[in-house]
Amino acid sequence: MKLRIATRASNLALVQTRWVGEQIRRHFPELAIEEVHVRTQGDRIQDRPLAEVGGKGLFVSEVEAVVVRGDADFAVHSLKDVPGDVPLAEGMGILSVPVREDPRDVLVTVDGTDLASLKRGARVGTTSRRRMVQLQRQRPDLGFVPLRGNIETRIRKLHEGQCDAIVLAAAGLARTGVLDETPHSLLPPDICLPAVGQGALAIEGALGNETLIEQLKSIEDPIARIQITAERAMLQKLEGNCHSSIAGHASTRDGRLKLEAMVASYDGDQMLSATSDTYLDLTSADAIEQAHRLGEGVGDHLLSQGARDLIRQAELAAVQNQLISN
Repeated sequence: MKLRIATRASNLALVQTRWVGEQIRRHFPELAIEEVHVRTQGDRIQDRPLAEVGGKGLFVSEVEAVVVRGDADFAVHSLKDVPGDVPLAEGMGILSVPVREDPRDVLVTVDGTDLASLKRGARVGTTSRRRMVQLQRQRPDLGFVPLRGNIETRIRKLHEGQCDAIVLAAAGLARTGVLDETPHSLLPPDICLPAVGQGALAIEGALGNETLIEQLKSIEDPIARIQITAERAMLQKLEGNCHSSIAGHASTRDGRLKLEAMVASYDGDQMLSATSDTYLDLTSADAIEQAHRLGEGVGDHLLSQGARDLIRQAELAAVQNQLISN
């Protein structure tokens, strides 16, 4: 029997997909794994921020379409790329969430300089509003330059001097095996709260494929599923989009689930935060529902502080900036 996995063709995406295939084959060694590579619009457009050309959903929709039309059995996505404001295709779902990598961001420099030690006026490469507004709050003197491309391209641009530092997800560096050899400093959540779902993978397939669901259940991680359920429930409550500076980080410790969240204005002048936690029995039948309620509660708290206005203003500011740049 063969399983066909739809994936983007970037190095990181292939590393993630091959890791998923290996994990499945540990439980089902008789299975053959075939990769179906998809070059998405998000991969093709490298000269503009993702928010200007359709958001992170560009990395998901075309890969998803391959599964929908039957040319692959399931897809592997970086979960942070799966939009919270756009539903998956009809009949599709996130069938498995494997063990999660470190969700934190890292600051990468040529010599490992940390955020506090960056020279005054340093240029930081990132196109993420979430990262910009949080780092600027810590270091108002920093400048930011657009940075697109895969991990290798971004690190090369750093060494070419196009910027003094870049911000990347720790998970991507860890999965590609270059974290230890790349000079970096971790950005803790109290400095830079991660993107919703960062560090996690989403395995998408047809909800009616019982055989596939049983196979993918073998690599499901209950803790990762609970964490991303809380984070995405918060995001969906806010109706956040690709223009919004929204962050969410769920953690489990000593039998409790904690969710920290942030919403900021487009320029970062206004920043709202909310935190909540609850006791959670990971083995209980309603653990997922409890996590969902926690996420919605944090979202409601942010909305009560005025998050909806910040999100709308951010969307308007992004559109205006795009018109000016064009």
